[in-house]
Amino acid sequence: HGYGDLILAGGVESMSQAPLLFPDDFVNWLGGLNSARDLPGRLRALARFRPHMLKPVIGILCGLTDPVTQMSMGQTAEKLAWQFGISREEMDAFALRSHQRLAAAQQQGNFPHELTPVYDTRGRLWDRDDGVRADTSMEKLARLRPVFDRRYGKVTAGNSAQITDGAAWLVVASAEACERHGLQPVAEILDSEWAALDPSIMGLGPAHAIGHLLARHRMKTGDIDYWEINEAFAAQVIACQRALADDAWCRAHLGHASPGEIPDDRLNVDGGGISIGHPVGASGARILLHLMRVLERERAALGIASLCIGGGQGGAMLIRRYQEAAS
Repeated sequence: HGYGDLILAGGVESMSQAPLLFPDDFVNWLGGLNSARDLPGRLRALARFRPHMLKPVIGILCGLTDPVTQMSMGQTAEKLAWQFGISREEMDAFALRSHQRLAAAQQQGNFPHELTPVYDTRGRLWDRDDGVRADTSMEKLARLRPVFDRRYGKVTAGNSAQITDGAAWLVVASAEACERHGLQPVAEILDSEWAALDPSIMGLGPAHAIGHLLARHRMKTGDIDYWEINEAFAAQVIACQRALADDAWCRAHLGHASPGEIPDDRLNVDGGGISIGHPVGASGARILLHLMRVLERERAALGIASLCIGGGQGGAMLIRRYQEAAS
């Protein structure tokens, strides 16, 4: 729309450094102690101390909890699992496939133009994502206990995205900027869509965004060559697949017929957030970057990248491999 000519877009996330916080009652007690002006006042303040005040608040859980519904992101995934009848075995099988695909992709060298090797403070080289569990199995995944609903739940650490550090950046440029700066495009952005929905089922955000995006272009899922849907939770991605394939759901929530099923063999073909990780501020740029490289590698034309957003949103972007755009 002419708002920008050359844009650096991306993000960084260091989830491993999310802080442990003092609870409010400890902060209030500490404030009272510091404001005491004499010894008797300090002694009275000290007498009000209780050991439970030292119980830490886990910052990352606060950040992954919706302030409107007071549900954690994992609890919203549990809700989708029950709503769409997704079994624990289906979720674990999805997670296993994610690890197997990433392990195979790393072995085949499918990330040569996506990763920047870095050295840590100890001099160790990091040249690949280290979250993959190539030796995992359905038996190992089945041994993990539910995290968010310990009695009846299905969502575990094994079928959820990992706590991950990472960064991803893209250059978004107009045709004129590419020519002016000698840039070689990889893909063309055709369209994007954002959708809002009930925060308690925020994981369906991709289904809403993808459905509207396809309808606007009069496309079906079969018109798209490859898909990247961020794997926040196995239940969440499976729910989006089932929602888009369900004609009744699409008519009720999107206002049109089902665009069809998203085939498993064209979705997250090199793994996803469950195996690679989901550094929240970087995942959107990462899945778009990888989708571009998949289209390039497979000499395919069209792809859609999509992700859910805590708070009740979803985004989707339709892209075309640049060679197709130029032909």
